[in-house]
Amino acid sequence: MAEFTIARAAEFEGQEVALRGWLYNLRESGKIRFPIFRDGTGLMQAVVTKADASEELWSRVGALTQESSVIARGTVRREPRAPGGYELVLRDLEVVQTVPEDDPYPISLKEHGVDFLLRHRHLWVRSPRQAALLRLRHEVCRAAREFLDSQGFIETPAPILTPAACEGTTTLFGLDYFDLGRAYLTQSGQLYIEATAAALGKVYCFGPPFRAEKSKTRRHLTEFWMLEPELAYATLDDLMELAEGLVAHMVASVLERCRRELETLERDPRKLEALQRPFYRLSYDEALKLLQQKGSQLPWGEDLGGANETLLSEHFDKPVIIHRYPAKAKAFYMEPDPERPELALCMDMLAPEGFGEIVGGSQRVSSYELLRQRLREHELPEEVFSWYLDLRKYGSVPHGGFGLGIERTVAWLAGVPHIREAIPFPRMLYRIYP
Repeated sequence: MAEFTIARAAEFEGQEVALRGWLYNLRESGKIRFPIFRDGTGLMQAVVTKADASEELWSRVGALTQESSVIARGTVRREPRAPGGYELVLRDLEVVQTVPEDDPYPISLKEHGVDFLLRHRHLWVRSPRQAALLRLRHEVCRAAREFLDSQGFIETPAPILTPAACEGTTTLFGLDYFDLGRAYLTQSGQLYIEATAAALGKVYCFGPPFRAEKSKTRRHLTEFWMLEPELAYATLDDLMELAEGLVAHMVASVLERCRRELETLERDPRKLEALQRPFYRLSYDEALKLLQQKGSQLPWGEDLGGANETLLSEHFDKPVIIHRYPAKAKAFYMEPDPERPELALCMDMLAPEGFGEIVGGSQRVSSYELLRQRLREHELPEEVFSWYLDLRKYGSVPHGGFGLGIERTVAWLAGVPHIREAIPFPRMLYRIYP
């Protein structure tokens, strides 16, 4: 028989089960006690009456403290008034560990400040809302891999330690690498999976990049997770189509498999159900015009900042892709638009409701000489990128890819305002504990 979990309680109606978990809360009404247990998949109410229970069981339940670990045995029965629609008629209770009353669990069921909760993040993740976020995050990651695998992509890991910058040199975390000088925590796996894309055609990496940006906005972490597909023989249009398909698949999977989590998070599923393809697409010039109509003073040639992304993403009811930004505002490796060389063949996808950028990508420079020129313009050491130049010397083709930020995507789908809740242990400008 399958192991009992609270999430699958309906499958065990009328059966004797063992619930292995922790006490979330204990309610009492006269001669009836209602311990509420959690097991990592959800919450379930149990019930024990003084008339039917042994004195030992009655006392053991009454002595339970919050987060004491237990094995609760009893019969599952339908109860529409209980959380989840089922409850456990308690027959026996084994206490695995008791949280002492003189040193109680720090996160009680009352309200706590954000700083307190972040200092106790190792315990805060047990709360129903945070647990729902982590389960939803898992589904986002599972669905992303499922989609790319179904499209013929192969996962190829990229190194976390690199000899040089991928984006800006001012946002690197550096360290001494034995006798070989300085090394850096990666900002992206992109450059390396361009190499594996030339070997395998369609690849992706999935791992943590690190950005030493001194930013305290709700959209920034110094350590986060990014999914990065890369394709040989791909144009900007191919990338936009792939990004649309990927995000649409993740939304559909969350709606199908995370209804309970969305309910716990008080996220209206109708907003996600409305996100049907095709998504909106605007050129940078069209986006700038719309921003100016909304009062933005952003001059042509500058990248969109967080405030401008918010303005745009609040304007649309589903994701919008902004494409063909000014090349001077973008990274050295982006292919110029042959029709307007001052523009880069790049795109960002903005999530609606003000959540902003969740995807950023481009067609990559395929010319050896142009890439060498770009390296010099950005004052990057050519010798460190000699291997990257080799990719343009030996069988270069039009190719491209993008990065999808997992925490930003999770925050949007869950409807939470700050991405610090979308990762188990956030790393921010002023926080590295716990």
